[in-house]
Amino acid sequence: MSDLGIYLHLGFKHIISWGAWDHILFVLALTLRYQWTDWKKLLVLITAFTFGHSLTLALSTLNWIDFPSDIIEFLIPITILLTALANFGVKSFEFKSKYPLIYFLALFFGLIHGLGFSTYLKSLLGMEASILGPLFTFNLGLELGQLLIVGLILIISFIFVSLIKVKRIVYLQIGSGLTIAIALSMVLKSILPIIK
Repeated sequence: MSDLGIYLHLGFKHIISWGAWDHILFVLALTLRYQWTDWKKLLVLITAFTFGHSLTLALSTLNWIDFPSDIIEFLIPITILLTALANFGVKSFEFKSKYPLIYFLALFFGLIHGLGFSTYLKSLLGMEASILGPLFTFNLGLELGQLLIVGLILIISFIFVSLIKVKRIVYLQIGSGLTIAIALSMVLKSILPIIK
């Protein structure tokens, strides 16, 4: 496997591992409100998140911006919490606005998640002479893993909503409630290093 292939694999493996369950939980909170039939809206949403995290992943890996990792580790569960809370504002699945608030949340929160990804990538790069190739292929690996996660969430949503016949709004609220509970414990755990 070439060096770039290794970074592609590492990016993919990073996003689908239990070590990245905070990012998986965020993608869950983002996509719970969607079904297969909403694929165009979901595509815009995932593109917004991808653009946000790709931007800060690149800027941080190139050392153009720098944020303390303990602050980022605190902010990531906050993004999960706020996204899951926003799901309780969904009253209809008609999505009247062409660009609902969730798109902008995905873009903004993607910026924070990119900083989290960059911490891991920087530790991998070490003294690499050129980081653009590894940066690109690592990010591509992240995207492939993210698409796999979105697909799995859509399959689970289909099973509950279409086959088991759980009301879509009830499914969204239960999934979001569980996500909120996990995110709150993550927030409390991540705040301890900051206040010490």
